Amino acid sequence: RVLMAAILGGALSLSGFLLQTFFSNPIAGPFVLGISSGAKMMVALAMIFFLERYAFVSSYTLIVAAFIGALISTGFILLLSRKMKHMATLLVGGIMIGYICSAITDFVVTFAEDSDIVNLHGWSQGSFSGMNWSNVQVAVIVIGVTTVLTFFLSKPILTFLLSKPIGAYQLGEAYAQSMGVNIRFFRVALILLSSILSASVTAFAGPISFVGIAVPYLVKHALRTSKPLVVIPGTFVGGAVFCMICDLIARMAFAPMELNISTVTSIFGAPVVIFMMVRGQKGR
Repeated sequence: RVLMAAILGGALSLSGFLLQTFFSNPIAGPFVLGISSGAKMMVALAMIFFLERYAFVSSYTLIVAAFIGALISTGFILLLSRKMKHMATLLVGGIMIGYICSAITDFVVTFAEDSDIVNLHGWSQGSFSGMNWSNVQVAVIVIGVTTVLTFFLSKPILTFLLSKPIGAYQLGEAYAQSMGVNIRFFRVALILLSSILSASVTAFAGPISFVGIAVPYLVKHALRTSKPLVVIPGTFVGGAVFCMICDLIARMAFAPMELNISTVTSIFGAPVVIFMMVRGQKGR
């Protein structure tokens, strides 16, 4: 459980960092943009379908389902981004997409079998409980490979650090293009990597709020740098530590009763997001 909290916490933070780079906004994150809700919707559908017919569903199946759901939500957000140029409006659109996905999930759960609802209830609230070594193995493989790809992406001739294009992209698309970055390929890579990371977290632990926004912000300010080569590993480690501490609080604050992990992450993460918004408003 501790290992999964660390691995998934790091993955969720890194996913948030990639989305913030993509949208050039520190408030962008998998939970706020509705990406986690899309992943949650597809995982719920997959769990109900496979449990009714086979009484078993593999970790890889859940990750694939979550990835598809994350891509569906991201696709709608990208369509909105063409019509909504203002980032605040786009974020509201993302929140609405999240509500729609959550409504579909609740509708499906309402008509599910009682045994399936028991399996879905704890997961849908967000929790690191019920983890096993098989989950750890799958998470290490999927998230480990994705994290490495965040540093290294292979081209037919040249292997390059993704952190370098990220650094150039943070200074603007025009500058990144002048530095030889393939913008279209780079943006697709950011979305795919971010979706895999957030989908893996949702598949195993359910939707977890505010980690993907608060941790990258805190890490960048703690390290006093925006260099991706430093921020990427720092964000992963910061997310791991943050989620381990939150999980410890969730288990021990009102033991033997256990809190949902999102309850604790919201308590610590939401004030950070509010501070970010207030500070950004003052900076204008």
